[in-house]
Amino acid sequence: MTFTSHMDAAMAEAIAAGDRGEVPVGAVIVGPQGVVAKAGNRTRELNDPTAHAEVLAIRAACQALGQERLSGYDLYVTLEPCPMCAAAISNARIGRLYYGASDPKSGGVAQGPRVFSHAQCHHKPEVYDGIGAAASEALLRDFFAKKRI
Repeated sequence: MTFTSHMDAAMAEAIAAGDRGEVPVGAVIVGPQGVVAKAGNRTRELNDPTAHAEVLAIRAACQALGQERLSGYDLYVTLEPCPMCAAAISNARIGRLYYGASDPKSGGVAQGPRVFSHAQCHHKPEVYDGIGAAASEALLRDFFAKKRI
């Protein structure tokens, strides 16, 4: 079996989010049938602090599939999920999480609270980090540099 990364699709969502003035983070959910859902951050647009790319993609995938669990599905996201998103990933029973840039300030997987390592975490996805990290980091760095001008 050959591994096919869908991080390019997540990056396209991140770029679109940045173009809308959102923090440029994108997410894609993939299953046996291919891409099921994709989203970029929309917290400002929707006036919703929970409208992170991962949460929106999970909601869209569950709606499209008519189920509340995503066992056997993969999530690609350009930035390490925050604690809220990590909890949503666990609750959705995502099978594998692939993420790009690590997030020392707000991450919840390898940084900070490390949600998946808690005894209260009912499901731990397989986690693969650093996929497309350089591109994700550059996109975020450029976005915030422009905000400081």
